Amino acid sequence: MEPQRKPPRRRRAWLAAAIASSCLALCACALQPPYQAPKVVEATGWQAELPHGGSVDNLVDWWRRFDDPAVAELIRTAETDSPTLAKAVARIDEARATLVSNSSGAWPSLTGSGSVTRAKSTASFGNEVMTSLATTRSGELDASWELDLFGKVRSSRESAQAQLQSRIDDWHGARVSLAAEVADDYVQYRACRQLVRAYEESAASYAQTEKATLAAVAAGMTPSSDGYLAQANTASANASATQQRVTCDELIKSLVELTGAGEPALRAIVDRPQAPELPRPAEFRVQSAPADLVRQRPDLASSERALAQAYASIGQARADRFPSLSLSGSIGLSATNLTTPMSTWSFGPSLSIPLFDAGKRKAAVDSAQASYDEQLAAYRSSVRTAVREVEVALTDLDGAARRSDDAQRAVEQYRRYDSAMETNWHTGFDTLLTREQARRSLTSAEITDIELQRDRVLSWISLYKALGGGWQSNDAATPVASATATLSTTPAAATTQGTTQ
Repeated sequence: MEPQRKPPRRRRAWLAAAIASSCLALCACALQPPYQAPKVVEATGWQAELPHGGSVDNLVDWWRRFDDPAVAELIRTAETDSPTLAKAVARIDEARATLVSNSSGAWPSLTGSGSVTRAKSTASFGNEVMTSLATTRSGELDASWELDLFGKVRSSRESAQAQLQSRIDDWHGARVSLAAEVADDYVQYRACRQLVRAYEESAASYAQTEKATLAAVAAGMTPSSDGYLAQANTASANASATQQRVTCDELIKSLVELTGAGEPALRAIVDRPQAPELPRPAEFRVQSAPADLVRQRPDLASSERALAQAYASIGQARADRFPSLSLSGSIGLSATNLTTPMSTWSFGPSLSIPLFDAGKRKAAVDSAQASYDEQLAAYRSSVRTAVREVEVALTDLDGAARRSDDAQRAVEQYRRYDSAMETNWHTGFDTLLTREQARRSLTSAEITDIELQRDRVLSWISLYKALGGGWQSNDAATPVASATATLSTTPAAATTQGTTQ
């Protein structure tokens, strides 16, 4: 029996390299543990008083449950042509393109080239000149594939996927914010119209007082200083009424900006004769715990996805510090009409090992880690801010409800007092000045009641926004394609998912 031949030295070297590459591939997953979303909320209940009597649990169509259809109509108009939503959709498209680009690194690349050349040559032999024509055809096919030994491409793909999910959450957040802002301005406008009438009544009362006071001054029954004071009060009341009208016009301008509608068409919507004095929303129960905000609020979901993106970038930077192995090959073919065809081919691996870079790659890892720590701090801060917003909205809502009862009772009693003063004045038991003071006291109480009713509705809108607007994050296992299935270039065509429990 012949002794077994040892493999050639070159073959042994390639075998060792293959074994080393296999070991490195098996160790690739150990560079960084899988990402896990941090738990940043420990509270199990809200500290503020929860609203009672709510009967609507679903927030998705909450705008349609106002007793004023103009609210939903204005929001639909705003979503149809919103630059903010259009910008959010463009950022989604950009993130989707980045995901495709980063995912392509996991696949081989293939390029081809070809050329055709027509050449003429002339040779002289004594008195004879010989001319020949030659056509050269060549083609080449090149392929290369970098093996993802340490998860660099995988981390890049995970980073891009997290960015895409974050952009989708930003789009949902923009919709919630836009709807809340439109509704907020409309409610303020409806209350502003009532306040204008109240301030005009107050100015008219001061004008009556001024008239009576000036008459008394002319008759010598009261000093001239009382006349000066009466005129100043009238001017101040007129200025307050004028400022309130300006505020109403400014709210109209704001709604025009948000909705993109023309001002005449917008005024036709907000000034409908059959519209209620102040839109009343349907109440809803708040049964979720603070920890549920992470799933309910799109801005928090976006921040968490940005954190996942930063974590994947750490893995990408770490993998860049290790060797990279690539496989490349090419096939070429060339031929002319004067020679026989020639073919060439080549194939082989190439190993790139970073030996010295003066700490550049390590600094990249440290930078990625610092970015992750910064994003983690921002995420924790966002969660705390979200909890505070819900607590404040609940507190404001409870306070407005409690104060509203007292304000309505005050209006009722001041109205009785004003009626009594009216009777006394007509029967001669009280003066016109006393009667007008009672009238202004009633107007002041009505202004306070209008403002409280307005603030109560605005608190419901703030609570709606603070709870995430009925949006709920898609499950983490859901493919990105299904998560973006509802998106289109027309934001109004998309829908939100989920409810607030």
